[in-house]
Amino acid sequence: MKKIITTAKAPAPIGPYSQAVLTGNTLYTSGQIAINPKTGELVLESIKKETKQVMENLKEVLAAAEMTFENVIKTSIFISDMHNFVEINEIYGTYFNEETAPARETVEVANLPKFVNVEISAIAIK
Repeated sequence: MKKIITTAKAPAPIGPYSQAVLTGNTLYTSGQIAINPKTGELVLESIKKETKQVMENLKEVLAAAEMTFENVIKTSIFISDMHNFVEINEIYGTYFNEETAPARETVEVANLPKFVNVEISAIAIK
């Protein structure tokens, strides 16, 4: 049985999908981009600020499922320019303990929703 997870503290979906789905004790989040949930505006001043907003949005989706980044076992990072990897990784790394960091892949793609620079999704287990 699946339970739809939703929170006003993260951006509302911009299509026919849920912010996250919980099935059993496993949470699957949709990819988050740098939309400020309070203003609805994109945060694109710098790749670091953009990544921080993405991670804050993920944090709120996890919290809505009563989880934290410690529950995350896998992330997927999609970026529009691999040259931004170092700065994205720097911010991303502040949200995880290096000894227990999740598995991850980082993929450069041609375009992302709303033509942002980074999108991150996660799988977490209670």
